Amino acid sequence: MGDVVIVGYRPKPGKESELLGLLREHVPYLRNLGLATDRPPIALKSRDGIVVEIFEWCDGAIERAHSDPAVHKLWDEYAKVCDYVPLKGLSEFNDMFAQFAPIN
Repeated sequence: MGDVVIVGYRPKPGKESELLGLLREHVPYLRNLGLATDRPPIALKSRDGIVVEIFEWCDGAIERAHSDPAVHKLWDEYAKVCDYVPLKGLSEFNDMFAQFAPIN
């Protein structure tokens, strides 16, 4: 078993389509590096446009990712198109049942 993570990305102005492109490649890329499990990722969008991703790291992969140059390159690409945001700021989490729009 690995660790399931939930992360929020705020697209930079005019960069949402690039972010969504990275999102589609993200978990398959991590899988090729042996860092993500086969659990299907989930991508969602909040009412205010935050993109939320849920995926599972392989056991111990989070630590390995921090020393992997290929992962750092991927993170640099994310930094060009979005900012990471804490999930507690999303208005959906004030509701008993947080609802998001699915991203295909």
